[in-house]
Amino acid sequence: MLAQGGGAIVNTASVAGLRGLRRASAYVAAKHGVVGLTKTAALEYARVGLRINAVCPGFIETGMTRSFLDRPGVLDRVSHVEPVGRIGQPREIAEAVVWLCSDAASFVTGLALPVDGGLTAR
Repeated sequence: MLAQGGGAIVNTASVAGLRGLRRASAYVAAKHGVVGLTKTAALEYARVGLRINAVCPGFIETGMTRSFLDRPGVLDRVSHVEPVGRIGQPREIAEAVVWLCSDAASFVTGLALPVDGGLTAR
């Protein structure tokens, strides 16, 4: 990327990289690390045209979350916690990544972008 004059990298963190979560200390520490690495690398490579950002998904309906969501009453409880009243979809994360990689985000670097239905706004 440096040889071609830059580009865009988007790391995947989590809302756990922006706040604490009970009973998830190792996961939270790892995701805070991703956010810290993103911010530091963005500073180190900005002058050479490399933009580095991260997406921080909230609760997203994926294969990983499906077995949890299929338990009785869980989907309703999780949806109630989300300010928008529902869980996110993978395409919503993908659309944020596409934007961060696009020329429309050419002045954005070092951002940890929550895509979480307002969860971190609380």
